[in-house]
Amino acid sequence: MADGDDANVATDPRPSDATATAAEGAGATSAPADDATAAHPLFRRLHPLGWAAAIFGLSGIVATLFDWDLLIARMPWWLWALTVATIAAAALPPVLHGIRLAIEAVSEFGGRLAMILAWVIFLLQLFNVITRYTNDWFEADILFGETTSLAWMSFGMLFLLGVAYGVKNGINPRIDFWWAEFSKMRKAWLDFVLHTVLLLPFLVLGLRVLKPYAARSLGYNRFANEGAGEWPAGWRVWETWEKSPDAGQLAVGPIQAFIFVAFLMWTAQVVAEIIKTGFVIAGRDDLGDVSGGGETPLRIE
Repeated sequence: MADGDDANVATDPRPSDATATAAEGAGATSAPADDATAAHPLFRRLHPLGWAAAIFGLSGIVATLFDWDLLIARMPWWLWALTVATIAAAALPPVLHGIRLAIEAVSEFGGRLAMILAWVIFLLQLFNVITRYTNDWFEADILFGETTSLAWMSFGMLFLLGVAYGVKNGINPRIDFWWAEFSKMRKAWLDFVLHTVLLLPFLVLGLRVLKPYAARSLGYNRFANEGAGEWPAGWRVWETWEKSPDAGQLAVGPIQAFIFVAFLMWTAQVVAEIIKTGFVIAGRDDLGDVSGGGETPLRIE
């Protein structure tokens, strides 16, 4: 019986508890965990965006209590509601991830429109060139000044639509030979902090400046009605828009107002980037990502 037991022990492929423990210990020392996948205890329950929103809300409360002469002490109700909603969403990773996917879908759609506009610009300019050299062959004037306005408006629209798309796909300029040497966690921290502290406040400021400009471009008169402001009466609102200096004098109100829309798309995509990099910081690589920067540093000539 003892010989049979010895034989079973000798042929049993399963390692003993001591052997398994030793193997796990050896594996732990020989293969350290990736810093990008290790969940930070501080962000285990609340996304870093939630902590940033909480700090912003506390700053607003302090500024209001001390009656500072700053915008943060005079925030409208909807901004307070947005801050609270951001903190609540930060505690629900699926909700935050869904918001990010919705924003990126809009940015992707804008990028596809920009690609179509590239062909529109090519055809418009081709028409301009052809009619410029063949106009003398016809009795009627076939050189339309409106095509020149449409070409530069389409060119401007291409860039305005492409900003958010470029941020989403990480094609914005970086110091690649330096950036590529950073770990994924360090890249996430750099993008998260710089987007939150520097870029996002700039975009919010840009939206505040561009909102009245967009309204004025579409015919809004802020001096009318004793300073209360007034939109043009009637449905022929384009008659109040600024005209292009080119022949044909197309209205430029829509392209001017779209600058505000482009900044809005840019702001939303930066928020999506903050969500993505925040998930990487929180150890959720399944929901996060870091855009831009190749694995191989670029050659410097």
